[in-house]
Amino acid sequence: MANLMEMLQSQMTPQMITQLSQKIGGADREQTALAANGILAALTGALAKNATNEEGVRQLDNALERDHDGSILDNFMDLIGGNRQPEPQQQRAMNGAGILKHLLGDRQSGAMDMISKMSGLDSNKTGGLMQMLAPMVLGMLGKQKRSQGLDLAGLASLLSGTVASEKQQNPAMSLISGFLDQNNDGNVMDDVAGMGMKMLGNFFKNR
Repeated sequence: MANLMEMLQSQMTPQMITQLSQKIGGADREQTALAANGILAALTGALAKNATNEEGVRQLDNALERDHDGSILDNFMDLIGGNRQPEPQQQRAMNGAGILKHLLGDRQSGAMDMISKMSGLDSNKTGGLMQMLAPMVLGMLGKQKRSQGLDLAGLASLLSGTVASEKQQNPAMSLISGFLDQNNDGNVMDDVAGMGMKMLGNFFKNR
């Protein structure tokens, strides 16, 4: 079964990590890589959660049809680096702040704090990184929708299958899924603080 996280992580080349770390103010590369993986997990988890009901997956499908055809992936490093301006039809696809607001809503700051704790990256830099990577997540999903001919059920299956697979091997996905499901009681944040960086760091280095 296709795994959206694996497709996204394949984009995280050393060159991409270097460019992202420079773009957010010269951040540590390892912290940037850890935060990037946490962000990809958070956004994939949020997409999967939104696609658990018919209305949610229909809205997602409409957004992909309208704004996210995957074309930004062809020149993504140039787009985030400022070396290339998005085409008019790509403006909405590159609106990272808008994507985050739609996907995470009032959980955006909590997700940012969680990823900062996981990675050791400053929360402001984590927020900037989230805005840069959000368009890539939707772009990759839109690309898969077109290349695989995914209907509503296919989209929901790809997302739920990815989360289920990642939960078995990715400690970040399990924690983030718990955070997205909880009622803001703070328990998951306590788990993140108690987990420490060693387990997550070793996991991401071995991917």
